[in-house]
Amino acid sequence: MTPATSARHGGADAGRRRLVIETDGGARGNPGPAGYGAVVRDANGAVLAERADFLGITTNNVAEYSGLVAGLRAAREIDPDALVEVRADSKLLVEQMSGRWQIKHEQMRRLAAEARAAFPPAQVRYTWVPRSQNGAADALANEAMDHRLAVVRDRPAAAAGGDAARPAEAVPGGGGRAPSSPGPTGESGSTGEHPAPPRALGATMRFGAGEPLTVVLVRHGQTDMTAARAFAGGDGPGASLNARGRTEAARAADLVRRIGRDAWPDLPPVSAVFSSSMLRAHQTAGAIGRRVGVRVEIDDAFAECRFGEWEGLTAAEIEERWPGALHRWYADPAERAVGGESMRDVAERVRRGIVHLAHRHAGRTVAVSTHTIAVRAGIGSVTGMAPSAWSGLRVPPASLTILRLWSDGHEVTALGCPSDL
Repeated sequence: MTPATSARHGGADAGRRRLVIETDGGARGNPGPAGYGAVVRDANGAVLAERADFLGITTNNVAEYSGLVAGLRAAREIDPDALVEVRADSKLLVEQMSGRWQIKHEQMRRLAAEARAAFPPAQVRYTWVPRSQNGAADALANEAMDHRLAVVRDRPAAAAGGDAARPAEAVPGGGGRAPSSPGPTGESGSTGEHPAPPRALGATMRFGAGEPLTVVLVRHGQTDMTAARAFAGGDGPGASLNARGRTEAARAADLVRRIGRDAWPDLPPVSAVFSSSMLRAHQTAGAIGRRVGVRVEIDDAFAECRFGEWEGLTAAEIEERWPGALHRWYADPAERAVGGESMRDVAERVRRGIVHLAHRHAGRTVAVSTHTIAVRAGIGSVTGMAPSAWSGLRVPPASLTILRLWSDGHEVTALGCPSDL
């Protein structure tokens, strides 16, 4: 990048829009099955567009350059006059596109020419970042390779500036706050230039109780343990999502992204994402965080029940070894799994976690990637449902359960809503 171009990014064009492209590509083998991912963000970190595709058999470098081209084309669709910073963990791509290294490979020269044609080079600068800071693009590339398909996701309102004006979506990590009145803790949000949408038909009637916390409890996607109907608890990292589970997590992320828009439009959009530390929940939360443009925070208040000696066993195997114990565990909230937790134990920590969220995020919507028993116990304890009835709440993999809490009451907005409808 020339000094003149650097000056344009520094001050001469201070009023122009700035976009950030995060791009990555990879091949499983070199050459091997390959794919790329690219994320376009605004200057505050909100996701405007995502692109990914499976490339067949090719090299890492070709995949890296293909991601760059896709990202630049997506940025051009958003604002062809913007100043763009490309962030990549490929030093080769950064040095070659910055003009410091020669491009000797014919296919890469062609792709470099496509990149320069996709967006005016004078408006683009290139920055190398460590792989650990390029997780969103890397995950998209792996999504494309896993499923061998293209990913095209856009936020038209955000790209036009509509969503970028909402503080709740402006800063990765949930640093923004949706406009709100004083909440249950007495906090006050912004001055209210954006009035809340009218109460939805069928919603709970409120009488001046302030702004609620809205919690979207997302059960993780499927694992091999889920498919086997085995008890997989909260001890250790646990199982990973399988191929179906990764697809389910992506669908759940899309539905979470729609909250406050075309799905449950009376709710604030999700502006923070939390997860238990278990691998399957964290993988699901990662898909949600990438989709809504925020970083995931860990909170083990929402971990699955610890099943102790029942871990990894099916219901039939538990009954064979401890006759009647599983029935007692479901019927009596104080009954603990052998060497593990009771429903009451789970309910108490989930409730503490929700109260903590209410103090931090009144007036906002937060998503929590969690587990079956945690969802049931959380809903049951907050609503006052008899514990013996909690197991009657159906919570499919990757489903959404939405709970709203005021200082003097609650509303169950959705329960176990499948994400693939």
